Amino acid sequence: MLDSFNRRINYLRISVTDKCNLRCRYCMPEEGIPLMSHDEILSFEQIVEIVKKGVELGMNKVRLTGGEPLVRKKIINLVSMIGEINGITDFAMTTNGILLKKYAKDLFLAGLHRVNISLDTLDPKRYSEITRGGNLNDVLDGIKAAGNAGLNPIKLNCVVKKSSSESDARLVFEYAKKHKLEVRFIREMNISKGLFWVVEGGNGGNCNECNRLRLTCNGVVRPCLFSDCGFDIKETGIEGALVGAIKNKPEFGILSTNHKFYNIGG
Repeated sequence: MLDSFNRRINYLRISVTDKCNLRCRYCMPEEGIPLMSHDEILSFEQIVEIVKKGVELGMNKVRLTGGEPLVRKKIINLVSMIGEINGITDFAMTTNGILLKKYAKDLFLAGLHRVNISLDTLDPKRYSEITRGGNLNDVLDGIKAAGNAGLNPIKLNCVVKKSSSESDARLVFEYAKKHKLEVRFIREMNISKGLFWVVEGGNGGNCNECNRLRLTCNGVVRPCLFSDCGFDIKETGIEGALVGAIKNKPEFGILSTNHKFYNIGG
């Protein structure tokens, strides 16, 4: 389906939870966030129906995000349910990698194609500082497990202050080169101030080519990360929310004051 600016919208990013097992400084407050109640969160069955309707409208690319998607209970069941939907040619997950060693094989067997893994440094102390307590070795074990399971290509998401020439970013680049992984450098963004840049090594942030919608874990379809616009499936129905978001997708992102990275999946 085409939006008002003739962009083909074929990509649905789904936040399956607002919970996370890290507290990355550029994403979440140290004290955490007020979590949504269980009744607010979409069920697996609701998510599957939304994906099916999206496929009917021409979507063929699905990504699971969070929060951290692997902390959602029985997430393998959801992956399996989505994996059985005909028409999806690219089925991925963005994860911090902490739990990948445990779940990588089951994710692949359930139908997931590939993963993007957050990795901002190869320095254990810096990693712990950035994530407020995360263990770098857990992520490295997760990357290895993902490769062994067949979740390829593995893409690393590295957040930088200004550029990929920073010391931490260079360490990630060398690690990716050594292990034949892809890497994307994402400059720190500010949703409420409308500050964003095109991702180096990817197409995120390139408004001219944006092909995505975002579904929050409580059922709001958003046409743009940098916009307050959203359509609640409980109010408009699934098709109404998806079509409304596509028709109201802005030409360029501006800013948003009613959501954060941790509840829309970045």
